[in-house]
Amino acid sequence: MDTKLLTSEQVADILGVTGHTLAVWRCTGRYDLPYVKSGRLVRYREADVTGFIEKRIKTPWRAGTDSSRPIR
Repeated sequence: MDTKLLTSEQVADILGVTGHTLAVWRCTGRYDLPYVKSGRLVRYREADVTGFIEKRIKTPWRAGTDSSRPIR
């Protein structure tokens, strides 16, 4: 098994948020970012963090690129 586990501080740095924000997300279930809990320790799988980022990539809509939307 080749699973790299990241600390909350590492994930917070990657996402550009604070460790407190991650704790709030965990407690409220605001985002679907899976985590691993072992006693008091909280870790995140690197693949889950990457997937979390990938799911949130948005491509801006540009006029003329979507034939279902009218061009004004």
